[in-house]
Amino acid sequence: MSVERALTAFAGFMVLLSVALTVWVHPNFVWLTVFVGANLFQQSFTGFCPASLAMRKVLGLKTERELAKSE
Repeated sequence: MSVERALTAFAGFMVLLSVALTVWVHPNFVWLTVFVGANLFQQSFTGFCPASLAMRKVLGLKTERELAKSE
């Protein structure tokens, strides 16, 4: 799995989790959804995402470009 796919899956999971927490735990968890959305928005312009750095270092995932080079 590439970093890009893992990042998309992680963002989707976090949105679903934050919506569930908002509904069943406390309405202020909606701010987690806002944070995830804002982070995705800024990442689309800058290309920088802290979660992707963590996925590369901790999980050892590679980018799509790196995977294409190794084939």
